[in-house]
Amino acid sequence: MPSLTWPGKHHAAPKPASLIQDSIIHPNGLGYPNARPESRLIRGDNLAVMSALLPEYEGRINLIYADPPFFTNRKFSARIGRGEDSRKPEEWQLAEGYHDAWLDLDSYLQFLYERLELMYRLLSPNGTLYLHLDWHADAYARLLLDEFFGEDNLLNEIIWAYHGPSPIKRAFNRKHDTILACVKGRDYTFNADAVREPYNPNTVTTFRSSRKAGFGKVPDLDRGKVPEDWWYFPVVARLHNERTGYPTQKPEALLERIILASSNPGDLVADFFCGSGTTPFVAACHGRRFIACDETLRAVHTTQSRLSESNSVFSLEYESSARLSFAHPKKTKINLAQNSVSLETALELDYWEVDPAWDGKLFKSAAQAQRHARSGVLPLELKIKTGRRVCVRLVTVTGEQYQLDI
Repeated sequence: MPSLTWPGKHHAAPKPASLIQDSIIHPNGLGYPNARPESRLIRGDNLAVMSALLPEYEGRINLIYADPPFFTNRKFSARIGRGEDSRKPEEWQLAEGYHDAWLDLDSYLQFLYERLELMYRLLSPNGTLYLHLDWHADAYARLLLDEFFGEDNLLNEIIWAYHGPSPIKRAFNRKHDTILACVKGRDYTFNADAVREPYNPNTVTTFRSSRKAGFGKVPDLDRGKVPEDWWYFPVVARLHNERTGYPTQKPEALLERIILASSNPGDLVADFFCGSGTTPFVAACHGRRFIACDETLRAVHTTQSRLSESNSVFSLEYESSARLSFAHPKKTKINLAQNSVSLETALELDYWEVDPAWDGKLFKSAAQAQRHARSGVLPLELKIKTGRRVCVRLVTVTGEQYQLDI
């Protein structure tokens, strides 16, 4: 079988990260204070994090969705404004997002190769890996996947098509991504009935007018069909209620189809390039457990903010080298009432949360508030009963973190 080589190609033996549990988030007080977290959100380099997870999770993750950098050699910014005109990018309020820049193709391929190797080891025998790329590197990635999974275990090459403006003037507009789905063996999970969709109205009309329309095959028109391997979903820029401002955010409908098709309720879903947190959020909404990881603080904060609206208790952890730090907020006051906590602050906040019975060690978030995606409104009062000691954590729109306890 052909294989892809490059100078310096080697199998990785990364040093496992030392993971530290910082807090447990109980969305809207779910299971507070004693419910154990069923899922994990981790900040750190995913190579070291995956290596640290091997002793507990090797061969146990049912579904992995990977949306790594695409080898675009671009710097992506995050939009932190709310209610802005999408047609006027010169007026957007921006902050640093992430870099997709490389010395050369060899360094990118080695980066991808090392991580795919660990994903393969973590994947369960009946699991599926979905690798999401575009024209920059998908051809190379197919050969890397063949090396780990075998050339006969490519389940699908999925084309995600979308609309949008393009600066290209001398070629056809590039308006699709490629998602390569690979399995370890024939006993993989695929829930066809969970992802069926209605037949096109023209198809329904044709079959109802003539029983011979399908060359002798009559579909169950009421049950619907399993989608083809080309999908159309609008990009998040056109989905105002989903937008977080994080660059290259993927739509929930895209991940919903993947998660429903290739996992079952209670299964473990992982995303080690979690970015805006679409994968763990959709997984939680559909009763799956998750492991989500990203190296940047902005990605982890965006993901945590979205997950605070889910129904999954999860832990927030960090690699020891990425230790979280919290400053003391100036000009900020906590007001405690009988059954509420409110803030007075000059900070431009994006998110805040409360541990109403702070033990000074493990932060247990029992109430959360985040800025509305469109209006930008952030509630400054949370209804919650407090104990003797209360701790509040705050995150500003530019990513600064603060902590205040009384």
